[in-house]
Parts: sequence; C-alpha cells; structure tokens
Amino acid sequence: MKTEFNKKLFVHKFKTKWGEFRTAATESKLVLISMPGESVSYFDDKIAEKLGGLIVEQGGKLNKQAEREIKAYLAGNLKKFTIDFEIDASPFQKKVLKFVSRIPYGKTYSYGEIALKLGNPRASRAVGTANARNNLPLIIPCHRVVAANGPGGYGGDLSLKIKLLRHEGVRI
Repeated sequence: MKTEFNKKLFVHKFKTKWGEFRTAATESKLVLISMPGESVSYFDDKIAEKLGGLIVEQGGKLNKQAEREIKAYLAGNLKKFTIDFEIDASPFQKKVLKFVSRIPYGKTYSYGEIALKLGNPRASRAVGTANARNNLPLIIPCHRVVAANGPGGYGGDLSLKIKLLRHEGVRI
C-alpha cells in the first residue's frame, strides 16, 4: 500500500445499536472499517497484512469523525459520508470502488450495470471481487451493489446487507 503514513495508525472501536464497529485511520485518511459481526482477529489480521510496520495507537481524530458519521447514518440523519479515505486496491478495483462510493443513498446498481458503466461489460465478476475487497464498507457503500436477481453477497453477512438496504428504503 503506497500512502503518506506518518508511521502511526490509529485504531478505534465503538458500539451502536447495530453492533460493534472498528476503524483504523492515519492522520489524514480513514483506511479500514470492520463491521458488526466481524471478529477482532479479522480486523487485526487486516491491519497486519495491509498496514504492518506502523505504530498502532488508540484514538485518532478521523476515527472519531468516522464514529460520528457512522452513528448519524445508522440513525437516519446522514445520507452521504464526508470523511477522507484511502482505497487500497488494484487500478481496476479502485475504479470500481470510486464508482461505488458515488452511488446515492437509497439507490442500487447491479454488478453488470457497474461493469457496463466502466466500459467493460464482461467484468461483472471482477466488480464483485472489488466489492468483496472493500476495506471501507458504508463509506464505500458496497451494500448498494446487488445481483441482477437479488441482493447478491456481502462479506459473510447477507442479513446485514439486506438490513442496510431496507434502512435506506430499498425494497428487497
């Protein structure tokens, strides 16, 4: 991962009515969100794999901003996140995730529609892979990407994806 890290990574956890979230950020960018139901070891493994070698500290102003924005979103008071983030992905995956980051609240796109919009109509599976590797769920709302015939997958917890879509008023 090429980044402007100051050799520090800030981690944070917080509880919501939806469950516990974990976030990781540098001084200037949010880099990781762990959703409710994901294990602590999953979060720690992601940090070690992608961000190893950094000094890890608790807190961080961007993690606090992420907490405020996530809680506001879950309360129905925020429709678009404003926090700065960094995408760690291949060039094609970055294109996909940047597109997904612009899908409006309450709207969905299919994997095939995104592939077509990106000029590669045969890349539906690659779009799915990019979404599966999204380190910033909610901020990059991969729950808004659905299969042509239903909700599709979602990082191990399809019920959470359906709950998020219903929260936004999407009929599943």
